[in-house]
Parts: sequence; structure tokens; C-alpha cells
Amino acid sequence: MKLYEYEAKQILQKYGLPIPKGVIISSHKEVVSAWEKLCGNVVLKAQVLVGGRGKAGAIKFPESIEEAKQLAQELFSMKVKGLPVARILVEEKVRIKRELYLGMTFDRSLKRFVIICSPMGGIEIEEIAMSHPEAIKVIPIDPFIGVRPYHAMEVCKHLKLKKENYKELSAILFNMYKAAMDHDAELIEFNPLVLTEDGKVMCVDARLNIDDNATFRHMELVSEERMKYELSDEEIEARKYGLSYVKLDGDIGILGNGAGLVMATMDMVNLYGGKVANFLDIGGGASKEQIEKGLSILIKDPRLKVLLVNVLGGITRCDEVAKAIVSTIEKFKIKIPMVVRLVGTNEELGREILEEKGIHVLSDMEEAVKKAVELAKVS
Repeated sequence: MKLYEYEAKQILQKYGLPIPKGVIISSHKEVVSAWEKLCGNVVLKAQVLVGGRGKAGAIKFPESIEEAKQLAQELFSMKVKGLPVARILVEEKVRIKRELYLGMTFDRSLKRFVIICSPMGGIEIEEIAMSHPEAIKVIPIDPFIGVRPYHAMEVCKHLKLKKENYKELSAILFNMYKAAMDHDAELIEFNPLVLTEDGKVMCVDARLNIDDNATFRHMELVSEERMKYELSDEEIEARKYGLSYVKLDGDIGILGNGAGLVMATMDMVNLYGGKVANFLDIGGGASKEQIEKGLSILIKDPRLKVLLVNVLGGITRCDEVAKAIVSTIEKFKIKIPMVVRLVGTNEELGREILEEKGIHVLSDMEEAVKKAVELAKVS
């Protein structure tokens, strides 16, 4: 889950990180009071959940209060990479001497947080990795001991900062790590982290991404607005019914019970030359209503050539799955070919229900996948 810059800064400020003073506004009329509160000399930053705002003209530097009003109006009327601007962060302008990069992310292969730093800041870290890989230093953090003073020394040296900045940088790293742990962060990034003209280190831009699997611990940050940005309409609808749905690029719709089974089905579809249109896990013990809702979400996709249902009946009863399939077909007049693999509780009952309706029912997963891929190729 991505946070807006102002949200990230509000959180990180509580950890004592050196963030410039700022005021969030939701109308161009509020820019005057923000200007006065910050005593002028401000920057206007459009709040959107995408990078590259500077290149898109979504960061403005007004020289007067009149210009600030005009630029705020322009920002509120623009779209940044297709996203409307609903808020602007009015922030005190920092006199910058050098721009640096400092980030902390969770490395799944190392199973720990790593510090990423570079003396080249203000541009995307991916661009630096392509053009100047030697400028990036990655420092793993031992989860048993956390951030230590030697980490700060290593970062300070790589960023070519003076000894006077060591204490500031050390505090930034310690507090970044604490914030990352407390907020289940996948990423905390300051790009740029800057050295000011008076020799201080400041976090001018901030980014904080929270692990989606941990959002239940941070419900105060979950909003419908953010969900609309990060999820498709189908994904939002699926979540309402306790289903896990992810839209992909292919033409074979997949529905299964259990994430492992669904992923194995997807792998097998790819192995036999098919292209998967989605990931849809109804979970164990799914109700008839959930199965119907899952199928109704799938059939909205105009790209679908085949529906492949793979159910291993344990808590989930195969006859309930079959009834849900039949009722959905009748309700929505589904014409898309369907292949169903049923194994487990009440398998025979489920098979009878489906075969009466002329639906392909198989007990072998490999055969079911091959049949679905074959039908997709001739559809």
C-alpha cells in the first residue's frame, strides 16, 4: 500500500526525522493561509501516488503569493500520469547544496531489511542502477541487532558526507528502521535526501510503502480513494466478498480454492502454452454466494475465451461448487466454454450436476488444463 508524500512525512516526523515544515491543502483558496503560516518561500507539491512529479511539472516554486495562487490553481486542474490532483503539499523551500539518495527496503531473498544509498539523488534509483551501478551501495541489516553505528559510518562514507553529519545520519537510520518495523514497511525512501547550504541533512521528499498483507494493522491509512488507485474495480469487488483476485494479461480465466492450487494451475496453463487472465482464489470453505460472485467477476472480462475451475474439495464441497457454477451460468447466460476439475468431498454429486449441463468435468488437473488451453486456441 502506497502512502501519499504528506502521509509518509506525517508518520516519519513522529520518529524525529528531519522533515521540512508543510501544510496540506485541498483547494487553491487555502494556499494564502499556508503561505502565511510558512512565512513565504515555499514549494507546491502535487500529491499523487506516482513518481516523476518534477518531470511532469507537478512541483512548482512560486516567487510571490499571487504566483502561488495561480500555480496552485494550475496544479489542481492538472492530471499527473492520468491521476487528478486532490491535494497539494505546501512546504518550506530548502536551500540545497547536494542531493543524495537514501532508502530502506525489505529484501525477500536475504530475509531482512537493507539500506540503499547513493551520492546521486533526485533521480529514480532505477535510472542510477542502469547508468551508474557503482554509485549504489546496499548494506544488509542483521534482524537480530538492527541498525548499528557502523552502518551509519558506511553510509556516511559512501555519500561523501563530513564527520559533522555522522550524528544526524546515524539518527536518521535508527529512526528509519524503527518506523519501518512499526509500520510493516516494504520501502522507506528519501529521494532526495539533501545536504543543505548550512550543512544540515534533511529528508526533502519521502516515500513509505506498507506491506499489503499488514494493512489490517494500519486501517487508519486505508481509504476508498487509495483502493481505487491501487486496485481495479474487479479487485475491489472481490475483496468485499473475501475473494483474492488479481487481473492479468491472458484469456483463460482461473478460479480455484487455495492460493497454492491457483498458482499451480496458472503455472501449468503457462507450461502448456496458454495465457492466464487472472488469479482468483475463493479460499477454503467458500459459500455458494462467494463462488457465484467469483464467477460473475470473471465473466465481466471481455478477453476470456475459456473458464477453468479447479477445486480440491475438503471443507469446500464439490456439489456446492457445481450448483454455484450452474446457477451462475443460468443467471448470466454464460456462453464462454468452461472446464471444471473436481476432486474431493461430494465429487460424484458435483460431477453429475455439471455433466447434466454439458460442462467438461475432469478429475485430473493436467488433463483439465490441457483441455482449457486447447479450447482457448480454437475459440
